[in-house]
Amino acid sequence: MVVEVVRPSSAAELDPASVEIRPITTREECDACVALQRATWGDDFTDVVPQSILKVSQRVGGIALGAFEPSGGMLGFVFGLTGVERGKVVHWSDMLAVAPRARNLGLGRRLKEAQRKLVREIGGDVIYWTFDPLIARNAHLNFNRLGARVSEYVVDMYGVTDSPLHGGVPTDRIIVAWPTRDAEIEERLSEAARVLASDDAISAQVVSDDWIDGTEGASILPHALRVEAPLDGEQQLLNRSPGTLAWRESVRRGLVWSLGAGYAVSAFAYDRDTERGYYLMTKSPRTAANGRPQ
Repeated sequence: MVVEVVRPSSAAELDPASVEIRPITTREECDACVALQRATWGDDFTDVVPQSILKVSQRVGGIALGAFEPSGGMLGFVFGLTGVERGKVVHWSDMLAVAPRARNLGLGRRLKEAQRKLVREIGGDVIYWTFDPLIARNAHLNFNRLGARVSEYVVDMYGVTDSPLHGGVPTDRIIVAWPTRDAEIEERLSEAARVLASDDAISAQVVSDDWIDGTEGASILPHALRVEAPLDGEQQLLNRSPGTLAWRESVRRGLVWSLGAGYAVSAFAYDRDTERGYYLMTKSPRTAANGRPQ
């Protein structure tokens, strides 16, 4: 059976206020979610969450939410699993997707906020998920809009794969931790806004191989640093651009060193003039939602 991802209507007719965020419950909705996974990640995507798991997982704390237009078509979804980490209830947000014609309407953020509310209601303290540090739009969303923080940098998390989304390079990922409490989110977003408005942070020294390999002691490290990243990393991965591996290694080296030296990612900045993005790293003491120093 062929299941349409969305029912016909033009983008011009789509009113964001008319889109409803609610649990995915019926078989038809589960099938539409599977179809949207395929439409987003390709017909060869091997990690599809089937309709049976979408339904059963919700009985034991899992979350499967859809964004539905008035006609009932699915425009987006978020899916995750709930578990226990060191005695605390935590949630792993596994998938988030929005249909192309419904992007830039804030649906991804609305889905995440609805997910956070449900996790908080079942007693969860933190939500984890991963993203590719080469994809600027995700870095912007996670750090500047949602107020997430780095929990861990994982080198080559899934290995080099044949997926067209992975670009034939190591699949480095940042695991972010997102608290469920509003007060913590507000504090983190205030910090991101402050750093983005700070000339010291925006113009801070860019971490380079010479800096990392230098002999300077920790006592003279500056308060803020920047790690350079491409703004077109997503296209580079899709196109398997020759420079993608160099960017992967450069961003990895800068972030791993900075995090190890006690810096935290406070925000992500765009420089349209140079077509570069920057992870803004600060030395302010921070503690991740999982209790580990960042």
